[in-house]
Amino acid sequence: MVGSYRVGPSVHSLLWWMLHDVRQQPRTKLTPKSIGGKQTILVVDDEHMSDLMRSVFRRLQSEGFNPIAIVPEGPRVTGDDYETHTLFAIENESPVAVLLDVRFGEYDTDRFKGLSILKKIVERDSSMPVLMFTQYARGPYRDTAVTGSLSVGASVDFIDKLASPEEVVLRLRRLIGSAPKTIKIGTLFELEPENAVVYAVNNGRHQMIREIQGMKLAILNELASAMYRSEGEVVPFSRLERFSDGEDSRASLRVRIRELKVSLGKAVARDFGATELIINVRNRGYRLVPPTEECNN
Repeated sequence: MVGSYRVGPSVHSLLWWMLHDVRQQPRTKLTPKSIGGKQTILVVDDEHMSDLMRSVFRRLQSEGFNPIAIVPEGPRVTGDDYETHTLFAIENESPVAVLLDVRFGEYDTDRFKGLSILKKIVERDSSMPVLMFTQYARGPYRDTAVTGSLSVGASVDFIDKLASPEEVVLRLRRLIGSAPKTIKIGTLFELEPENAVVYAVNNGRHQMIREIQGMKLAILNELASAMYRSEGEVVPFSRLERFSDGEDSRASLRVRIRELKVSLGKAVARDFGATELIINVRNRGYRLVPPTEECNN
């Protein structure tokens, strides 16, 4: 079968087939070096050809990863086949993370086979990041899947198959510990955390906002990182108050936020209101919201 990962010298990536609908491809072994240094994500899911998984593959590729799917061959493929192929692939491909389904096949014995595969992975390499992927969005099996996924002492997270491809990649990045060099805040701003600088963007031109430094930059970095991890994420007051001073840290934080919004607004000739850009979520914290198209007019 085209795109299968066999226990042996032949390894195939599903990516080209999924994106270009070709029928044959060279039987060459893929390694990080042979694919231009891209980080490999091992995808272990018996529904790898579903529309949802195709979207995940495309998103991974667009984010610079090299996704490889495990596809055992045979008239009666079981969860054990996926386990064997997965462990072999980890040894040969050295992936930076594994996206692993909880359930495999039509058999009751494979209902939670992914948890068994997870334990084998952790036994071999407890540092391997694993994102557990499941269709148990609700119902009696959800608690079993979640508890089993998060009970091992390793870098493991759990996500529903209902999540968007963007959320899947964000969660993988969080597990891996990687982040983009640039975080875009709508179309008006770009933040470079490593370089500690924020730019205003106008018609493709980048203008550094020099007055955003120190605590204001640190606050923006916290807010932007949270937005990148999960759009709509609220950063608690307690995490942001360390960037304030004075006896009343909450009041000091409000001042910093106000100054930050003014500085960002000046850079793009905007006057951001209370419900724009940085929003105070009552009794919880602050949320960064990318400017809407209306803010560009």
